[in-house]
Amino acid sequence: MSGTAEKGGGNLLRSLDYSVLQQCMHCGMCLPACPTYVETLRERSSPRGRIAMMRAIADGDLETSRVFAEEMYFCLGCLACQTACPAGVDYATLIEQSRAQVEASGVLDRGQRRLVRTLLLRWVFTSRRRIKLLAKALYLFQRSGLRRVVRASGLLWLLPAKLRDLEPLTPEIQSTFTRRLYEQRYRSLNPTSPRFRVGVLSGCVQDIAFSHVNADTIAVLQVNGCEVILPEAQQCCGSLHAHNGDLASARDLARANIDAFSTEEGGVDAIIVNAGGCGSHLRHYDRLLADDVEYAGRAAAWSQKVRDICEFLVEIDFRPPPASPDADVLRVTYHESCHLKHGQGVSAQPRRILESIPGVELTELAEADWCCGSAGIYNITQPEMSMKLLDRKMGHIGDIRPQVVATGNPGCVIQIEHGLRLKGLSARVQHPVSLLAAAYERSRVEAAQRDFSPESLIVEGS
Repeated sequence: MSGTAEKGGGNLLRSLDYSVLQQCMHCGMCLPACPTYVETLRERSSPRGRIAMMRAIADGDLETSRVFAEEMYFCLGCLACQTACPAGVDYATLIEQSRAQVEASGVLDRGQRRLVRTLLLRWVFTSRRRIKLLAKALYLFQRSGLRRVVRASGLLWLLPAKLRDLEPLTPEIQSTFTRRLYEQRYRSLNPTSPRFRVGVLSGCVQDIAFSHVNADTIAVLQVNGCEVILPEAQQCCGSLHAHNGDLASARDLARANIDAFSTEEGGVDAIIVNAGGCGSHLRHYDRLLADDVEYAGRAAAWSQKVRDICEFLVEIDFRPPPASPDADVLRVTYHESCHLKHGQGVSAQPRRILESIPGVELTELAEADWCCGSAGIYNITQPEMSMKLLDRKMGHIGDIRPQVVATGNPGCVIQIEHGLRLKGLSARVQHPVSLLAAAYERSRVEAAQRDFSPESLIVEGS
């Protein structure tokens, strides 16, 4: 099978704008920033090595082999190379297109893999209704005591090692998802004369396992004078699909989200995201739908409105909280989500949020922007390399022993919490916006207590 006659629809890398492939100067500035190269010292496991293979396939000099396919998925997709690159190589586009090429070629196509991809990518994660149904079943498993029985019985050892290792990484499903929290409490708290009108992305994992972070995001926006809407028809952002070579599904989900947010009467000033990986993908709907005659213009407008929550709060000059989120000083460190920093360029803003909170003692984490090994589903597909990166991250966290590790991506939270359990460290992992929300809430409670006095209960003339 040649590189010019791939199974299933031609050479996708050849159809890519060739100037994107030509951007790489092979200078090597990316090498010390690439976790897989640093761990293996293999040229093919470096960004420039991978780009050389991509270009050879585009030129028809190399076939889409299993070696190429495995290397594309060995890449974390952390985009640290983009930040390091002096030539501005668009590696995000290259790796997504390369994985789509892998899937089109069929070189990794096996029955079990095809079934899992069809079930998860094409069925579960294309419908928020199905995601929630699966989440409710998982919630019952976790909270009914069945999980404890399964763990104690040793039944997990009957599973293949890869599946067995997944169990500790399963996030805790929340009892209430974002929509119900919004309807029960937050919709009625929208300001009557808002400074801004914003839409919030609920997300997938964020919605079912971190709905409390979504609630904190909404509360913080309302404190800062924003009317918050939560479009009911929104879907998964599509990052999982795009990062795993299913660009067709990613485009369908992008169109669905653009439609969902645009149906809101009056529109929105910004689309707020609190998950680094989702935000990075959402910002590139313009690129994803550039060839779609109907959606290209709308996608360009969409991408201009996407903001990470910390980025947006700094832009609108958020209110520093007058109180601490905790009675004692909190020792906090900050781990950078790869896609928040390298994919979105948001790095200083979360630190500014943390530094604004009274009682927070922020200590810089060594290699704060080095990938923790989560990388979407990398900790599932590449567990050995993922654990090497997690060990490196936990070593730095262990050196400073913070009470809180702040980070802005659900995958990072799950991965770091797993590492903390393995190392026996007691720190908790929180989103910066949750610490800010806790500080606002404590300020509100303290203000209410100051305004209350026994005399206020005495009715005149009684």
